[in-house]
Amino acid sequence: MVEKSADAFRTIGEMAGALGVRTHILRYWEEQFPMLNPLTRAGGRRLYRPDDVALLHTIHRLLYSEGYTVKGARRFLETGDVPAPAPAPVAASAPVATGPQFDVSALRAIRNRLASALAAA
Repeated sequence: MVEKSADAFRTIGEMAGALGVRTHILRYWEEQFPMLNPLTRAGGRRLYRPDDVALLHTIHRLLYSEGYTVKGARRFLETGDVPAPAPAPVAASAPVATGPQFDVSALRAIRNRLASALAAA
């Protein structure tokens, strides 16, 4: 398949494929994000301009990667006004956690119960 120029218009099917979503999701986004306004040709065929393509990628990132709600993503795009997350309190002598903290003794007890159950089977 021939690769399109970066300035070429994209159809709804091409954009859905590029973003990994179904076409009805893009139509829903058009309702929810007023700044997303693709060209509409005869028969309702949508053509996304390069600016629309960039906006769609931003919306997709906000919703799927950064965890925004549709309302929060719309507010972010309209005003840039998103409440910053509250900083977590850090004790001066607390070690820096690099991952989830587990109760090791509880995990060992579970492991021993599972080993006993498998041995009895």
